[in-house]
Amino acid sequence: MSTTTLPPASGKTEPVSAPERHASDRAKAERKLGWLLAGPALAVMLLVTAYPIAQAFYDSLFDYRLTDPENRSFTGLNNYLVVLTDQLWWRAMGVTALITVITVAVELVLGFALALVMNKALRSIRPVLRAAILIPYAVITVVSAFAWQFAFDINTGFINSWFAWLPGISPTTDWFGDFGTSLLVICLAEIWKTTPFISLLLLAGLAQVPEVLQEAAKVDGATWGQRLRRVTLPNMKAAIMVALLFRTLDAFRVFDSIFVMTAGANGTESVSFLAYRQTISRLEIGLGSAVSVLLFLVVVLIAFGFIKGFKVDLAQARGEK
Repeated sequence: MSTTTLPPASGKTEPVSAPERHASDRAKAERKLGWLLAGPALAVMLLVTAYPIAQAFYDSLFDYRLTDPENRSFTGLNNYLVVLTDQLWWRAMGVTALITVITVAVELVLGFALALVMNKALRSIRPVLRAAILIPYAVITVVSAFAWQFAFDINTGFINSWFAWLPGISPTTDWFGDFGTSLLVICLAEIWKTTPFISLLLLAGLAQVPEVLQEAAKVDGATWGQRLRRVTLPNMKAAIMVALLFRTLDAFRVFDSIFVMTAGANGTESVSFLAYRQTISRLEIGLGSAVSVLLFLVVVLIAFGFIKGFKVDLAQARGEK
C-alpha cells in the first residue's frame, strides 16, 4: 500500500504519491474525453464562422460601396478610424451597454428566483412548472418582439387601456415616441424572452450544491440569507459565470427587438443595428465590415474579462481534487 510522503526539511520535493497520480491521470482522461466530445462541434463552428470573420476583416480594409463596386480601393485601417471618431459609434455603444446592463442585472435576479422555485417545487409539479417557465424562451425572438410591439402600440395595444389608472399612462401614451419609453419596452421584451435561459443555467448550478453543506449550516443555526451567501452562491460560482457570460454576449448583440419595435429611431440604435444599417441599408460594405469587426473584438474582450474576473476553476467545480 502506498502512502503520501511528506517533503523533508531540506525542501526537496518527493515523488508524487499514488492517489495524487491517480487524480492527475483522471483529470487528463476527462480533459481528453471533453475534447473528443466537443471537438467535432468546435471544428464545425470554426468552419462556419472563420470565413465570415476573415471576409469581414478583409472588406473592412477597403473603401467599398455596392453602389459603385468598380471604384473599390484599399484604405488600410482608415475605416476603423472613421468609425471610432464618429459619435454614432459611441452613442450606439452607450445604448448597447445600457440595454446589456439593465437586462442582464434584472434577468439574473429573476432567473435566480425562478431557479429556487423550480429547485424546491414538489416532484409532481416540477415538469409542468419548468415547462411553463421555459415557454417564453421557446418563442422566436422576432415573434416575441412583434408581440410586445403590438401590446404597447398606441393603436393596437392593450397596455394603455389596461393600465390607464396608473400615473403617466393614458389611452394616448406613445411608448415608442421617445428614447426612455422605447428603451423600456425593448428591455422588457428582452427580459421576458431570456430570463428562462438564465434560470435554467442557474437551476443546474443549484443542483450541484451539496445538500450536506446546507444541512450542516442549518444545524449551526445559519439563517436562509446566511446559507445563501456562504453556501449556495459560492458553490454556484461556475454556473453564475456561465449564465452571465452567455447572456451578456447575447444581450450585447441585441438587434431583433430594436429592428422590429423602433428600427433605431429615437436614439435606440445598437451596435449590431449600426452594422446592419451601414452594410444593408447604405451598402457601405467597408464601413459596415469595420463596425462588425469592432463588435466582434468587443465581444471577445467581454468574454475574456468574465473568465479572468470570476477566476473559476472548472476542474474544481466538477468535484476534482
